[in-house]
Amino acid sequence: MLVRSSLGRTRASVTHAVVVIFLEFFAWGLLTTPMLSVLRETFPKHTFLLNGLVHGVKGFLSFLSAPLIGALSDAWGRKSFLLVTVFFTCAPIPFLRISPRLCFTLIAVSGIFAVTFSIIFAFVADVTEEQERSAAYGLVSATFAASLVTSPAIGAYLSARYGDSLVVLVATVIAVADIAFVFFLVPESLPDKMRLSSPGSPISWEQANPFASLRRVWKDPTVLLICVTVFLSYLPEAGQYSSFFLYLKQVIHFSSEAIAAFIAMVGILSIIAQTLFLSVLMRTIGKKNTVLLGLGFQLLQLGWYAFGSEPWMMWAAGTLVAMSSITFPAVSALVSHNASADQQGVVQGMITGIRGLCNGLGPALYGFIFFLFNVELDAVQLEPGGGEQNSQRSVIPGPPFLFGACAVILALIVAVFIPENHRLADAKNPTANGSTAHAQTGGVLTTPTSDAEDIEPLLQDSSM
Repeated sequence: MLVRSSLGRTRASVTHAVVVIFLEFFAWGLLTTPMLSVLRETFPKHTFLLNGLVHGVKGFLSFLSAPLIGALSDAWGRKSFLLVTVFFTCAPIPFLRISPRLCFTLIAVSGIFAVTFSIIFAFVADVTEEQERSAAYGLVSATFAASLVTSPAIGAYLSARYGDSLVVLVATVIAVADIAFVFFLVPESLPDKMRLSSPGSPISWEQANPFASLRRVWKDPTVLLICVTVFLSYLPEAGQYSSFFLYLKQVIHFSSEAIAAFIAMVGILSIIAQTLFLSVLMRTIGKKNTVLLGLGFQLLQLGWYAFGSEPWMMWAAGTLVAMSSITFPAVSALVSHNASADQQGVVQGMITGIRGLCNGLGPALYGFIFFLFNVELDAVQLEPGGGEQNSQRSVIPGPPFLFGACAVILALIVAVFIPENHRLADAKNPTANGSTAHAQTGGVLTTPTSDAEDIEPLLQDSSM
């Protein structure tokens, strides 16, 4: 699984990718509790709206920049761009205590470079053979999930025992260690002979255009149905992940320890769902029915969060969150099954382009809906014990989740019409001939084939 030769230098391996991912997201996971507290203190008015805007801007900037960074890494190598993405992703961490407003500004702006997973998947593709790649991607995804299973609980403990400042300091040290690891110990994974061009060579607009994949959606009715399904299901998912922990803490009144335990539970169950249950379901009921089942679980959990107001309801619905995580891997497998070998990169790139767009629109939309329905943290905390305030929000405590449930209903209706077996039409585009190679680069326009996506890490590429 490990290597291709690196021509006389230290050999690049999957282990390097695993260490980089673990350190980066472990550092951010530690900050779950301090981040929620600082966010509430920094934006006491319209907290959900501003939180949504911060993550929405970050997601949209990542959508715009990822194809360009991926194309540049194809031409100039992975290591320099891995260093840049890790540095800018971790740059906001120390400012959480120094200047919170600057920290949240940096989080939003860091979206330009915060595409670590894109470069990591390309790195892994460089150092593995095709038959080994699925296991390697699974290892990277499992490492990501493992970092988020453990780090929020550790951060909550340190915060309660020693204060938020120590947590931020520890996270900063880990982030610096990650940057140093990339700079000193991670070798270049892309041999010179495999690079598409030399440094300084121009990159075509087709390679860097984030909307190129979206334009190709209309070329095949089946692709259109799949992309509409992905958009309608991932839009509420992206919004939910951006605001959900804040919602649990400030509206449902979860403690920091309860939030950490909730993340650990959902993370562990998601790994089980995406490894054990997913393979069994796709063998027994088929890929399309697995997609429909995953959308059904997503509809149930969003409906429960929309109308639920008790902590036990949040915990129960968390199991449905884990089961709904099978949706996108099943969609990816369905697309891969219907696409020919030379279309994999192009078609998977369309799906990933849709998800990238949702990462920008979803958080902003959820924040705006919280704002429209006047779900404000100061108003909620006036009556922490319930009373009149509790009765006022008992009908629909979580309006954005109700909107998300409605979107998933539409996704279910559209998904019913996706054919189980249908050979997709040839994608006529300038990069079609190179789609198989580009599928290994990890950019937004072209992602690894379904094997790369069959394990979808919870909260992928999003800071807490």
